Amino acid sequence: MLHPTSIELSENKEKKDQPFNRYEVALAAAKTARDLTDQYVEQREKAEETIAASKDTDRPVNTLIDDDLRDVKAVQLAVEKLRDGEYVIVRKEEEDNEASDK
Repeated sequence: MLHPTSIELSENKEKKDQPFNRYEVALAAAKTARDLTDQYVEQREKAEETIAASKDTDRPVNTLIDDDLRDVKAVQLAVEKLRDGEYVIVRKEEEDNEASDK
């Protein structure tokens, strides 16, 4: 089981009276995990290119990748980043209202 729980993640820090439902939390965690996985793949590709370009290095590929992305599962890292506020949950209606205001 992951910690923090979905109940803790569902707390809306901006609008206390409108908590996020479990679907919104799960969707946000999945999208965040996908983004983190993409970052890992990008860093791995760059590390492999760096090692291929300089043949005189003895460093393994994994030393050139961010420790969190390399060592922690994507979903666990996504949940931690949502909890810490590095990523935020934005409702679709809020996105639509911001786009129409511009």
